[in-house]
Parts: sequence; structure tokens; C-alpha cells
Amino acid sequence: MGWLKKHTQVVFERDPAVKGVWEVILCYPGFHAIILHRLAHKLYTKRWFLLARFISQVNRFFTQIEIHPGAKIGEGFFIDHGAGVVIGETAEIGDNVTLYQGVTLGGTGKEKGKRHPTIGDNVVISAGAKVLGSFKVGDNVKIGAGSVVLKEVPSNSTVVGVPGRVVKKELQVQVDLEHNKLPDPVLDVLLNLQKRVEELEAKLEEKESKKE
Repeated sequence: MGWLKKHTQVVFERDPAVKGVWEVILCYPGFHAIILHRLAHKLYTKRWFLLARFISQVNRFFTQIEIHPGAKIGEGFFIDHGAGVVIGETAEIGDNVTLYQGVTLGGTGKEKGKRHPTIGDNVVISAGAKVLGSFKVGDNVKIGAGSVVLKEVPSNSTVVGVPGRVVKKELQVQVDLEHNKLPDPVLDVLLNLQKRVEELEAKLEEKESKKE
């Protein structure tokens, strides 16, 4: 039962609301989703495609989390709340990755082959974010809520916006779950504009006063 302890420990590490092991086993859809996916993926790799897809559909029905059985998911994976999460067939997810509700790891178009993103280790993807296409999201990345990421993201970065843009990059980042504390580039621009307008108004007032 080591696998059960390992998966429950992940929940205790990342959700301060959890009170006990039985609560995780009975009440956490993210926990249920990853357990059922492990089974579905094993069947998928053995080419039991129909049974694997059936299990993934049962998984979706009970958890509201849709994970294609072909998706490859590493250790320490955690989905918080979970409703509306979609993970495509060729998605690859590294170790210690956290997803929040409404996240999509999807494809674009109808191309065959690798068409979903590859997510590195220690990545946090916030609520409602969409990562679409066949590209790499590096290690230690944070993606802000509601962002739409359409191209590769370097490691140790923070991404926000539609389309998603890198707003912060560091040599080394210790990823945490405080995804509410992300930079706001639009607000920064507005504040800079406001400051510039105030400076220009002050100069105009100074010139007017000299004329008088």
C-alpha cells in the first residue's frame, strides 16, 4: 500500500484544508482522478484502448476531471478542487506538478502525433489557465489564473495574460503555491502612465505660473 501513502502525502503537503487520510480517500476528486488514471494508463500502454477509455470516462463522470489514458504523468501530481480539468492524450507532465480547477492541457487543430504540451517539474498552473499546443513548459514555472499559453516557456519563469507572456524570470526559483501573488504587467503600465501624466501636468503648471 506504499502507492496509497505516497498519493495521500501529496495532498497533505499542498492542501492546508485536509484533516485526515480518510478525508483524502473519500472526498478528494483530484486523488480519485490520479488513481484511476494510473490504472487507465497502464491498460492503454498494453493496448487495451477501449477499456482504458471507458475507465477514463468513469473517472470523468465521478470527478469532473478528464484525463486521456494516453497522458503521461509523473510523481507527486496534485489537482486541487479539479472540476473542469482536461488533459489531452499526448500531454506529458513531470514531477511535483500542481493544477487548479479549470486547467486545460490541450492541442490545437487536428494534427496527429504529439499535439499537447510537455510540462516540466515543479510547475504550478493556476485556475482556468489554458496551455495549448505541442511545446515545452520548463521546470519551476508558475502560470497565472486565466492565462492562455501558446508557446514555449523557459524554466524559472512566471507567465500571465492572454496570450501568456513571461513577466518574470529568475536564475533559480523556489516554486510555491502562492499563485495569487503574481506580477500584473497591465497594472504596471497603467501606473507608469499615471506617473508620467502627473509629471507632465506638474511641468505645465510650473510653466503657466512662470508666464503669469
